[in-house]
This record gives sequence, C-alpha cells and structure tokens, in this order.
Amino acid sequence: MPVHALAAAGGNSPSIPAPHIEYGQLSPMLVVFGAAVLGILVEAFLPRRLRASAQLGVSLLGLGGAFAAVVVLAAQGHATTKAGLLAMGAVAIDGPALFLQGVILLTAVLTVLSYAEGRLEPRINGHRIDAFAAQAAAVPGGEQERDATREGMRTTEIYPLTLFAVGGMLLFPAANDLLTMFVALEVLSLPLYLMCALARRRRLISQEAAVKYFLLGAFASAFFLFGTALLYGYAGTVQLGEIADVVSGVAPVTPALAVTTQNDALLLIGLAMLAVGLLFKVGAVPFHSWTPDVYQGAPTPVTGFMAAATKTAAFGALLRLFYVAFPGLRWDWRPVMWGVAILTMVVGSILAVTQQDVKRLLAYSSIAHAGFILTGLIATDRRGVSAVLFYLLAYSFVTLGAFAVVTLVRDSKGEATHLSNWAGLGRRSPLLAAVFALFLLAFAGIPLTSGFTGKFAVFQAAAEGGATPLVIVGVLSSAVAAFFYIRVIVLMFFSDPQPSGPAVAVPSAFTATAIGVGVLVTLGLGLLPQYFLDLASKASLFVR
Repeated sequence: MPVHALAAAGGNSPSIPAPHIEYGQLSPMLVVFGAAVLGILVEAFLPRRLRASAQLGVSLLGLGGAFAAVVVLAAQGHATTKAGLLAMGAVAIDGPALFLQGVILLTAVLTVLSYAEGRLEPRINGHRIDAFAAQAAAVPGGEQERDATREGMRTTEIYPLTLFAVGGMLLFPAANDLLTMFVALEVLSLPLYLMCALARRRRLISQEAAVKYFLLGAFASAFFLFGTALLYGYAGTVQLGEIADVVSGVAPVTPALAVTTQNDALLLIGLAMLAVGLLFKVGAVPFHSWTPDVYQGAPTPVTGFMAAATKTAAFGALLRLFYVAFPGLRWDWRPVMWGVAILTMVVGSILAVTQQDVKRLLAYSSIAHAGFILTGLIATDRRGVSAVLFYLLAYSFVTLGAFAVVTLVRDSKGEATHLSNWAGLGRRSPLLAAVFALFLLAFAGIPLTSGFTGKFAVFQAAAEGGATPLVIVGVLSSAVAAFFYIRVIVLMFFSDPQPSGPAVAVPSAFTATAIGVGVLVTLGLGLLPQYFLDLASKASLFVR
C-alpha cells in the first residue's frame, strides 16, 4: 500500500500495542544498570584522582540499593504468593529468582570491596597500587605502561564493567524466555572477557586468559543461540512455560505444531545445545577446559567474582530451564546430567590433586563443586531446588573469602600462588593460615562448616530422588577432594617456612571485611543453618 494511502487510513490501521513493564518489580536490575551508566559518566567527567573513590561509592550504593529492593520484594510476597511473570512474560519474579539475586548482589558487594584494596604493594610516587593494570590499552612491558604506572593511573573502568556483569547475572536466573536468557548471558559475559585481561602483574598471562575465555565463550553462546532457534522451530515459542505445554502435549495444536511435533529431533538437539551453553558457564566437564587457565590468569578479585557470582547465575538459569521448560523430558535429560555430574566430580577432584598453583587448585575445586551442585539439580523436586540454592549461598562466600586470602600472600613479583611458597605460612602468619584452613575445610565438607551443610543437603535431595549411586560417587569424590585440601593445611602448619619466602601483606579494611564476612557466613551456615535452609525451602518454587 502506498504511503499516502496508509496515512489516509489513519485510525483504521492496526496499532502496535505498547508493552506493559512492571518497573517497580524490576527495580533490582534497573538500579544496578543505572549505577553502571552513572559509573560510565564518572569515567567521562571526573578528574582521574577522584574516580576511584567515586566509582567505589557509586558501586556500593547501587548494589546496596538493589539488595534493598530484593528484600522489599521478598517481604511483599513476590517470592511466594505474589510470584508472577513480568515484562510481557519475559522475566519471572519468584522465590529462586529473588534468592539468587540476593546472593549475587551480596557477593558483588564483597567483590567491589576487594577491588578497592590499595595497600598490598608499596606506593609508586605516592600513588596507591591496586590489582588492575595502570592502563589497560597499553602494550604489556612497553614505555606507555611504565609511564602510566609512574603517574599512578588506575583502571577504574573495572567498577562499571562489574556492574554491567552483575546486571546480566540478575537477569539470567530470572529470564522466562530463551531470547531474554541469551541477552542476559551476553550482558554478563562480555564485561567478564574484558575484566580477565586487566591484571597489573603477569599481563601476558592475563590477556591470554581473556582470549581463551572469549573464544570458548563465543562458541558456547553460539550453541545456546542455535539451540534456541531449534526449540523455536519445534514449539513455535521461546517462552519457557509455553515450551513446557508443547512438550507435554497440552498446548492447542495448530497445523504448524502438528508437523514439527511429529519428530523430536529438533526438541532433543535444541535442548542439548542449550545445555552445552549453560554447562560451559558453570564449568562442568567436558566443558571445563577454560576454567583453570582463566582463573589463574585473571586478576584474583575478578577470579573470585567469576567463581562465585557467575556460577550462581548460571546454575539459576540451568534450574529454571530444566524445571520450568523441560520437566516433561526429565527421563531424557536426567541420564545425561548423571553422566555430566559424575565426570565433573571425578575429574575435578582427581586433577586438583596434581596442581601446584593455589589458583589452579581452587579452579579444579570449583569444577568438582559444580558436580556436587548438579546432584541436587538431578533430584527434580523442590527439595533439590532448595538444596542447590543453599549450596550456592554457602559456596559463594567461601570462594570469595578464599581468593581474598590468596591476594595477601605476596613476593616481589606480586601474588605468590605456587604451593611451595605457602610452606610454613602457619608459623609466619597463624591467623591468615587459620582462616584459609577454615575455607579449605568448608570446601572439603567438614562438619560445622557451611560446606558440610550444603553437601549434606544436595546429597540428601539426590538420594530421596532416586540417585543413590550418584551420591556414592559424590561422597567418594569428596574424600579425594579432602585429601588435597588437607595437604595444603599440612603444608601451611607442619612445614618449615622458606628463608626467602613470601610475605603476608597487611590488608586495608576493604579486604579485611571481605574475608571477615566470608568467615562469619562459613561458620554461621555450618553451626546455625536451619534459618537459611528454611529460607531456601520457601524460595524453591518456580513460577510459570
């Protein structure tokens, strides 16, 4: 129809309905994204000397405001009786979403505090030095980098990058359709690719880690997007609840659905590709190869952030995908998840024994823990969901605390991460060694720590869900994992310190707070876990 004819039609032409957006219920994500945009404006308009403190304040206010919004929404009943779908069905607000958003925001607060640490190395020309490159765009070892270091320049862009990543992480476990989930995946991933390359020390290893993470992450995202396309071809929709209706056969049959649903190839291949994209993010075997290299090369505060917050967001998305969209296919995906969980626990635990670098050891430890969490997912009931939620809460704070401790053991080259440098640490710094030993015992699942309660919860849920052989494998893998955790403890307390060994830096209040909160949560969830177990149980119901 010609343009003038359309104009003449005027009110007779159909109009596009305006979307209805519940801004108040989306406020946690909106606050974080708003703080990220404000952080960009700070970079653009504030003098360099004021940026670090301003970025820290903006980040803490944004994250604190978003957490307050999560608490208010939960208090108003949006985690239980008022749970529902937002933004035209694209986003869900329910118990798992709010619980995981709260965990992500709290871990992000501790991460931002660790970013602000500037007392671990001697000042240069009166300027404090942090963990990030003086000028990220400078060639490593070049004259431009040396000039930037002498002038005390700092990569304060790390703060808005982190906020954008956190915004994506908040959306990821709450996404109710596959396209929104893909957008959230990219929003959380792209800043992380950049952040991995920003280490002040060992710049080349850091940049190599970023390139590996980017390339493998791009492949994983492509798998996820291709799986989305195949499922849309099968079900004619990308909304998780509607996909579940088509899979279970309760959706109205249209001529198109009558053709596509005759063959399950699109459905099964699409689900497999989605699982590949998400299992890559959680670091499950056989999609784990990026984890040790990236964890070792990235700045240690960023490594802790990825190990805690990214895993939390990715497992939230994995739970929503399997429990909301594909509960009718549990007999198809459960055997595959059994195999992935067993491989992940066994490979992570065995390879961790051979590691000589603390960060690589913690990386393989995180792989093994991904397998333990998968045992809770396999339970396919509310008890499994609540166990996974509690485990993610416990694991996040232990991980952040452990990586914060790693930043304090230093030599002339920066962080001394080789295990030989940790010999006799208990004699040189008994308090720090005791704190790290506590975190290692929590990783091992020793009673009276949060790790024991989390493992007991997921193993109990899996056993009641009929996965007793999987629980046996998990217990045996935990025994293997306990060996290398205790080996490090023995090395710290029962070995003689090297005469020229590393020193233990005295942290500022920022890092001390991050470690202190990690210790309190680790002991609190181990000694008095019932309140948080009940909270996770109340927050374990997904909305469709």
